[in-house]
Amino acid sequence: MFRKYLLYLLRWQLSTPILAACVIFLSAIHPTWRTIVANVIGGLIFFWVDRWIFNRTNILRGELWETQFGVVCADCGKEAEKGYRLVKAPRYDRTYDRKPEFRCHECSRAKYAGDRATRKADRAALRP
Repeated sequence: MFRKYLLYLLRWQLSTPILAACVIFLSAIHPTWRTIVANVIGGLIFFWVDRWIFNRTNILRGELWETQFGVVCADCGKEAEKGYRLVKAPRYDRTYDRKPEFRCHECSRAKYAGDRATRKADRAALRP
């Protein structure tokens, strides 16, 4: 949670120069309208940044996860409040999967750890 907070504070600081540039660029119009337009532009940009921060994606490692509420786990079969699936990772892309498989938290973590170990082993085998 602390990491999310730091990312959000960084995002907040980045929004200041962008919004200031909008206000300066639109100096020919009334200050109220300048502020409204600058905030709309900021909302169009920072909605996506905030969504990334608060959806717990690991985009820094090149991973994209999808969550869905009220799913039946593809591995253990129990009903879970929230289901997870890895959509994209380096050399892995299930963006257009016709039948996505969501897993409960425990099964998702176990599958991810197993797949990650397999990928590490594959990379090690490719090294001379």
